[in-house]
Amino acid sequence: MVYGVIVAILFAGDFFLKRQVEEKIEKDQQHEVCGGKIVIQKYYNNGAALNFMEKRPKVLRSFCGGIVLIVGIIWYLFLREKRNPGVLLGLSLMLGGGASNLYDRIIKGHVVDYFSFRTPWNWFNKIVFNISDMFIFAGSILVVLFGKGK
Repeated sequence: MVYGVIVAILFAGDFFLKRQVEEKIEKDQQHEVCGGKIVIQKYYNNGAALNFMEKRPKVLRSFCGGIVLIVGIIWYLFLREKRNPGVLLGLSLMLGGGASNLYDRIIKGHVVDYFSFRTPWNWFNKIVFNISDMFIFAGSILVVLFGKGK
């Protein structure tokens, strides 16, 4: 039950943040926070990470849907057997984040991204994220760390 609540809260939280960005930030506006280390902005990502496959939205939507479905099935199997809480938490993060981005892709035709980092690496500064991306990344790390040898 707890893991289902986690998925729902992550989905709803990012949905809310994306809605706030859509309503309150103009396309070319940038707001620096955390002493300029984070920049809040509105960016519509038509592709996957780094605009990968932006010219093939139907294929990308199907691919992302398939990944979310597979993660969901694995999540359900782990949940049903009450196996490995670390992996289950990781899968929950991945499922909540992946479902949120897939929802955007299906309903809006793009994913709403809204923050980037200011670092010494210019190439990294150009990447715009959303919280779901962070959930997916963190969940993947948890699955790798807690899934070893099990």
